Amino acid sequence: MDPVALLTVVVLAVFVGFEVVSKVTSKLHTPLMSGANAIHGIILVGAIIVAGQASETWLLTIALLAVVLATANLVGGFVVTDRMLEMFGGRKMRRPGAGDRTGDRVPGEDK
Repeated sequence: MDPVALLTVVVLAVFVGFEVVSKVTSKLHTPLMSGANAIHGIILVGAIIVAGQASETWLLTIALLAVVLATANLVGGFVVTDRMLEMFGGRKMRRPGAGDRTGDRVPGEDK
């Protein structure tokens, strides 16, 4: 495929992606992040396939860069999603005496 056509597809994808993501409300962000992580897993597999079939050096370089970026995006997406889901979780129960090392009672606990 022509490099100009590939560059055109990438530029259009960036513009469309920016427009779609910028319109998302914060309430929908966590479910969409989970879906995006699944999509990035597919992108990572595609980048690995392209890297394995690359016949030219420049194509292999770009494919390996795509593998690295897709991996970083996938892992980062799961880390961010995990942190966001922790914010919605309830407080964790602590055992009496586990609050500190001195054995004093846990604050807020009745005698």
